[in-house]
Amino acid sequence: MKTVLRGFLIFIWGISLVVEGYGQADVYLRVNQLGYLANDEKEALIFSHSPVREPVQLIRSADDEVIMAFKPERRKTANWGNFDFYYTLNFTSFTSPGEYYLQTKKSLRQSASFKIGPEAYAHHQETLLTFMRQQRCGYNPVLDMVCHEKDGRSFYGPMPDSTYVDLSGGWHDAGDQLKYLITGSYATAHMLMAFDLYPEKFADAYNALGQAGSNGIPDVLDEAKWGLDWIHKMHAGPDLLFHQVADDRDHRGFKIPNQDNSDYGWGENSYRATYLATGKPQGLGKYKSQATGLANLAGRSAAAMALAARIWEKHLNDPLYAAKCRKAAISLYRLGREHEGYQQGNSYGAPYRYNEETWADDMEWGAAELFALTGENAYLEQAKAYALMSSNEDAWTVRDTAAHYQLYPFINMGHFALHRHVEADFKQILEGYYQAGIDYTLKRATQNPFHIGVPFIWCSNNLLTSLITQAILYEKMSGDSQYHHFLTTQRDWLFGRNPWGTSMFTGMPDKGETPDDVHTSVYVMLGLEVPGGLVDGPIYRSIHDSLLGLTLNDPDEFAHLQNNHVVYQDDVGDYSTNEPTMDGTAGAILMMAHFGREASQKATAIKQD
Repeated sequence: MKTVLRGFLIFIWGISLVVEGYGQADVYLRVNQLGYLANDEKEALIFSHSPVREPVQLIRSADDEVIMAFKPERRKTANWGNFDFYYTLNFTSFTSPGEYYLQTKKSLRQSASFKIGPEAYAHHQETLLTFMRQQRCGYNPVLDMVCHEKDGRSFYGPMPDSTYVDLSGGWHDAGDQLKYLITGSYATAHMLMAFDLYPEKFADAYNALGQAGSNGIPDVLDEAKWGLDWIHKMHAGPDLLFHQVADDRDHRGFKIPNQDNSDYGWGENSYRATYLATGKPQGLGKYKSQATGLANLAGRSAAAMALAARIWEKHLNDPLYAAKCRKAAISLYRLGREHEGYQQGNSYGAPYRYNEETWADDMEWGAAELFALTGENAYLEQAKAYALMSSNEDAWTVRDTAAHYQLYPFINMGHFALHRHVEADFKQILEGYYQAGIDYTLKRATQNPFHIGVPFIWCSNNLLTSLITQAILYEKMSGDSQYHHFLTTQRDWLFGRNPWGTSMFTGMPDKGETPDDVHTSVYVMLGLEVPGGLVDGPIYRSIHDSLLGLTLNDPDEFAHLQNNHVVYQDDVGDYSTNEPTMDGTAGAILMMAHFGREASQKATAIKQD
């Protein structure tokens, strides 16, 4: 009888604790698993179905010593999905380096561990380059194989259809094995700008082929050159610019790259269709792209080439390659001037494609970089004119939604590239474009407890890394640091301060909650877990549930955290939220270099002039 009574009292006591907010099993603590720099604003988020009234402790991982305790502060914003109570926990004042975790004092609910100090972000820009090497087409150093040697057979060109053109190289776009100049040109130019801003942050641990071993060139430039060499091929003549290799006939399940079962009319693992940019709608199958010109492709390819010409001349002492890139930059930009407008990606049997509809931003970037390269005033005046044409019309940051890749790239790098060359009044105009986008997304962020500012359209993580980059560049341009808190909360979402408590980068951090069951062939067929890949990220459930062919392979591990608003699933079958992308990863490199600090083992670096 005493045993029964004791059990009954314990049961009643447990209910009491839940009612009072103690001992509850549904308290979730969300932190940036990668960590925080000492001077960062450090803010964790707590959410629960019921009130949380107990203190939260900051605990040192090495010896489980309690460092300090905090009282959670209730967030007064609209709820996010199924949880009614959200709290923030600010520990900005704590700056001592080390590894820590958070824990509720009585119910002992723990967060993921995280670092504070310079090691938190040390060299993770190099981790992203690991994923970029995995995406290489031609010789792939991660798989140690050569693939798609027969790319490809041309269509829509002045030459007869099916004419062979050597377009081997470049990067596979995502989990599929298509290659797009749309994304390849941006990835190349972004990496070059990241190096131009942070040359001391990049290591030299791999050679030009992506194999382990130093070659005297920072690895980010080796990777960018992989893209540059492919763009040189794509620009096969003064009036020729190919824009795509392969199409959705590629989508025949998971496959090893050198055993490609797709058939474009020449048998499996053979020639693939390649498309010349004509500035007109294209499509060999049921679906046709839209197009009005090719300045989007030519403009940002020109920007990449102009950046490369400066870098190879000044930093690598290679005047021959610099001259080759200079010539290509001038030629590509001229092509854009002659064919203003946009070229989209092509599909064959599926309705999905890259729907880019902007181009003035790319021409602004190309003209600004060409002015920096040549000093010719005509480029400067044209860059200013394109900047005014672009304004914020090309920006997703001042809209609530957009079609897939409609407003690409997701940041206008041209505004930053032009800023240093113009007078004070025009500087303010360019700063204003960036600021308007930041303000618009900030207003959205204040309406949800996670303080996240992006719309959850397809590839929301790409939007987010671009927004972070825009905030970084705005601060460099203006000296205005008022958005620093907003900047860090957007970054922290990517590494675990989100409903699912997961990083959005594969293998970052290496012992954290990260995307595991990613939608890539190398994982599914070879079991390779390659770190550094940015997955597409959460999307509105209304979009998610309408997509074709999306099925889960396993039960949803985040089912208890999902809602009817936004969904993310770590599952091979979810190509909409859990597929790492090449351009998304490349587009995060500047951000990671910005937050990176010197590691204990000093990187080999090239010093800025």
